[in-house]
Amino acid sequence: MANTALVVMDVQPSIMERYGNDNEQYLAAVQDTVQAARQANMPVIFVVVGFRPGFPEVSSNNRGFSTIRDRADEGMINPQPALPVEPNDIVVTKRRISAFAGSDLEVVLHGQGVDHMVLCGIATSGVVLSTVREAADKDYRLTVLSDLCLDGDEEVHRVLTEKVFPRQATVTTGEQWVASLTEGREA
Repeated sequence: MANTALVVMDVQPSIMERYGNDNEQYLAAVQDTVQAARQANMPVIFVVVGFRPGFPEVSSNNRGFSTIRDRADEGMINPQPALPVEPNDIVVTKRRISAFAGSDLEVVLHGQGVDHMVLCGIATSGVVLSTVREAADKDYRLTVLSDLCLDGDEEVHRVLTEKVFPRQATVTTGEQWVASLTEGREA
């Protein structure tokens, strides 16, 4: 467990808004998992996507982010996690889909001695997929907390968590992972 970090990705108000108003149960489950990681003295890293005022990082060629720029989504400027951040937590801002793209996440992971990333976040087909692929290429051990990942398409979420991610990561639930921490064995 000493080389493991919980990485909570894109769980921020401006992204949560896209998933309707029924987010309290999801946030409570993520918060419980965050608390368990903190109690295990594990680094908790919140990754948020954000840009400078005027969105100078966003090219017109980028279909997804240029839409955010064009509607001047203020929630993407100086973003904060949707959950409370404690003093020992780390907040990393990224500029693209993968948690590594345009961020100092890898520097933080190396500085913390992390070689095992436990991932959750929004969206399964976005940040989670991109980060799993890149982290696997960087030789990190990976665990994906399937029930703590959200996607707008339930079938895409199912295919990724049941068929794609298991090729590169251990896939479990937040509750099972927390239980493994309390039992002294990490999933």
